[in-house]
Amino acid sequence: MKFRLTKGNFLKTGAYIEGDSAIFTFAAEKEDECSIVLLDKSGNTACVIDIPAEYSTGSLYSVRLHGFCGNEYAYYFRINGKRCIDPYATRIFGREKWNDKTRSDNDYEIACGIDSSDFDWKYDSFPEITRDRMKLYKLHVRGFSMDVSGDKKHKGTFEAVSDRINYIKKLGFTSILLMPVYEFEEMTIPVKHDIPEYAKPKYSLKDEQSVHTDKQNDKVNFWGYTSGNYFAVKASYASDASDASNELRRLVERLHKNGMECIVEMYFPDRTDHNLILDALRYWVMSFHVDGFKLLGDRLPVTAIVQDALLSRTKILYDGFDMSVVPQNRTYENLYIDKEEYQFAARMMLNHINCNMYELLNQQKKQGENVGFINYISSNNGFTLSDLFMYNDRHNEANGEKNADGPSWNFSNNYGCEGPSRKRFIREIRKLKWKDAMLLLFLAQGVPMIMAGDEICNSQDGNNNAYCQDNPTGWVNWSNEQSRRENIRFLTRLIKFRDEHPVISCPKPFKFSDYKAVGYPDLSYHCKNAWIGECDATKLCVGVMYCGDYNEVNKDYVYVAYNFYSSREKLALPKLKKGMKWYKVCDSTLKEPFYDTPVLCENQQYADVSPQSVYILIGR
Repeated sequence: MKFRLTKGNFLKTGAYIEGDSAIFTFAAEKEDECSIVLLDKSGNTACVIDIPAEYSTGSLYSVRLHGFCGNEYAYYFRINGKRCIDPYATRIFGREKWNDKTRSDNDYEIACGIDSSDFDWKYDSFPEITRDRMKLYKLHVRGFSMDVSGDKKHKGTFEAVSDRINYIKKLGFTSILLMPVYEFEEMTIPVKHDIPEYAKPKYSLKDEQSVHTDKQNDKVNFWGYTSGNYFAVKASYASDASDASNELRRLVERLHKNGMECIVEMYFPDRTDHNLILDALRYWVMSFHVDGFKLLGDRLPVTAIVQDALLSRTKILYDGFDMSVVPQNRTYENLYIDKEEYQFAARMMLNHINCNMYELLNQQKKQGENVGFINYISSNNGFTLSDLFMYNDRHNEANGEKNADGPSWNFSNNYGCEGPSRKRFIREIRKLKWKDAMLLLFLAQGVPMIMAGDEICNSQDGNNNAYCQDNPTGWVNWSNEQSRRENIRFLTRLIKFRDEHPVISCPKPFKFSDYKAVGYPDLSYHCKNAWIGECDATKLCVGVMYCGDYNEVNKDYVYVAYNFYSSREKLALPKLKKGMKWYKVCDSTLKEPFYDTPVLCENQQYADVSPQSVYILIGR
């Protein structure tokens, strides 16, 4: 088969269909011997097209193949005799089935494809949820929906996630954060060593089998934090691998129809081409309508990403930004700092390990003038929220690394028993700590994020690094959903309270001053005496008041009483304006912490707070 060759388009890297032809643009030096190898549907070589140096400019080759039908062929590049996968490929053949052991028969080879799927977005629009309303729900597509006790239809796929959108929305979350959904290699591929025939050892077939039996080769890269094919959707996450791109698009479209956002994680190893990174982000915004990215990796082109006009209304989550390079004319605040600072301060206070009230309060009010902050107490990297109060030590033996992997400093506490316990007082203190943790998180000013399953006390049996656990350990155990209805009700009420009192999530930093001349500062701290914070590092009890006059939606004053002492403590209540009273709305020590209706406080001067608990009062 012959194709007529003409020059392609050097301004657009990758392979794509244009009319009755295909354009291939890829990186290679002028002196390199380059070919495009086309494969038929059986994976056999159908045609090898040598590309002369006349089709090169700089370090790029670009050629147009006239008469090319994109659906008929897969392809790869052969450069100086070496098989090369197109880093811009929009489809990957060979990984349609998750962790497919039969791939060893084909030496784990993959090939590229051109995704020419069509999708009608109709009237789809980006929700552009502001940071004061944003609540994040992080999940792993496969781990979220593989549990056999859950819905078996389409388990482990985008469809399964789509089926649970209503559940996530009812909890109160506005945005989901997907762990990597681009194509990556989940299998551990054995390293090949080309040994000359004369140097090969002599051993029997039995010996050969034992030599090649390596448990490490069975380990699965469950999370996907590795170099990937960033323009292709993970085919094995789709119920129909041939339609993976559209299945993801339908998920995003449904989220948007529900007023929710889809943010995706992108991990770029060191030395990843910066042009490729920018092209990939733009591609995902335009092709899949994603609302944001959590960027992972070192030395990324953050300045270029921040200044990119196409990405100016796309949320960017990263561990830091140089705000001096952000264009001054931007009206939409799309930058979020995502670091582990909050989780350490919260964990230390909750579990009484080198706790520091001053640091905790700083984290609770952390907000930037032009940048938001993502807060979380647990994520995939570390203990689940439930395990944080069940285990002192990590239990990662199943990872095959002699329990040497995973975070060493967890600031966790088992409260008297390592793992599950039947003792009532241990179970009760763990329940209380779980509620206190959720209250801390959702009463903080920054954007709260939980890991899927934390709302139903999902456990990983003490494994704090389940990167290779494609099994019930790494999956969300949905059998807990019915037994944890109490937890779900509490979290739903808590998120609703946050939404109804936007003064808590003020999008700008608090000033600790009465700048509106309403008689009260926007934020104030109180201890045994009103207006006297005494918030040094050693204190474990404090009252925080948010003045409702600084918000136009709800004028309620909000007073949060934190008591992490093991004894009852009294906290002074500020005197309210004439006609206003303090009402109690939440007590974390109760089975159902939120009252159906606010209860008038008998004592309007002090709050008598139970040990190890969080109270919420409102003034109206």
